Amino acid sequence: MQDGLILTTDPQTDFWQRTHYGFQRDNGHALLTEADGSFTFTTRVRFQYAGQYDQCGIMVRVDDQQWIKVSLEYEDSQYGRLGSVVTHLGYSDWATTDVSSKINELWYRVQREGDDFTITYASDGQEWIQMRITHLHGAPSQLKVGFYACSPQDSSFTCTFDQASLTADS
Repeated sequence: MQDGLILTTDPQTDFWQRTHYGFQRDNGHALLTEADGSFTFTTRVRFQYAGQYDQCGIMVRVDDQQWIKVSLEYEDSQYGRLGSVVTHLGYSDWATTDVSSKINELWYRVQREGDDFTITYASDGQEWIQMRITHLHGAPSQLKVGFYACSPQDSSFTCTFDQASLTADS
């Protein structure tokens, strides 16, 4: 990917199922490819969020009831929430760490080993920091992985994914 993938979100788009907020939304933007077995997917994303809850990052997807997303979600002018969502049996969870909302570029990496996934991030693409280790119960060998972005409120923003790679791991 030389120039990168540029994505502009539509308002009222999200990937979320039931938990806490009660709503279900599966209409975010995603460009996914098939991945089989163990793999590592890495990308850098640059963004200029426009509204609360704007987000972009990596998605691993089985179907609308089972998936993982990792991103930095804009909260307000002070901070954002660096985190991951794991959706299983139609319910989403959300693990976060508050970070500065001045951040406008991050690297994300998801590594699959069996049904286990290790999620890391880096500000420079070199020094990876673990965010989470999670499990997708009974995930098929072949699933989808790639880029996602959404704007759950009435905003819209543009992000650019580049430096992306998908490698099979043994």
